[in-house]
Amino acid sequence: MILLAVGLYYILSNSIIDSLLKSDDIMEKTVKQTLHEINTPVATILMNTKMIQKNISDEKTLKRLYRIEESCNDLLNLYEQMEYSLKQQIDIVENVEFLLDESILRSIKKFDDIKGDIVINNSVNTSIILKTDQNGFQRVIDNLLSNAIKYNYKDGKVDISLYNNWLCITNDGDEIDTKNLFKIFDEHYQLDKNSNGFGLGLNIVKEFCDKNKIEIKIKSEFNKTTIKLDLHNIVV
Repeated sequence: MILLAVGLYYILSNSIIDSLLKSDDIMEKTVKQTLHEINTPVATILMNTKMIQKNISDEKTLKRLYRIEESCNDLLNLYEQMEYSLKQQIDIVENVEFLLDESILRSIKKFDDIKGDIVINNSVNTSIILKTDQNGFQRVIDNLLSNAIKYNYKDGKVDISLYNNWLCITNDGDEIDTKNLFKIFDEHYQLDKNSNGFGLGLNIVKEFCDKNKIEIKIKSEFNKTTIKLDLHNIVV
């Protein structure tokens, strides 16, 4: 009876596991196909919008077309992020070479409309080349810059610099209590409990840096907070 029960359990377990694996494969294939189907029509809309803009001179119409273009770019960015997340899950993310300053400038542009009177100073050299997961690194810069703006004074500033392959992002703002400096990278932790969001930003930064052997240092005093990333291991 025991042998029969063990044999039956083995057969059922294998059957269930095979079904789950097949389900995962089907789900992965479906997501990939869906992503492709989203990307194609959005890219088509964007291309045609740009063509129409060339023949339009009315300012109001151009503004509407510009909003359509921006929305298409947002959707394409969402597509890239979903595709990237899928690749992360199946561990096929590739390391590529790219310019550090281009990632920083791309991030600065994203926040141009929401930074208000905050001044962003970027002094990073244009010749610095990195080799790593580009999308992952971009998310790191986006999250760090987002926080630097979010916890800044209304008329404060953000300074982005590079010294001896240490990337430094400094923002004005209230000092972070020492006891909280050890918690800010925890998942779901938020300095301001009343702010929007899920507290995932700095946890995403920490995960990427740990995986790519990037040391993180943080210092907060005299109404300034600086986060430093050691890029030695990913600088070409």
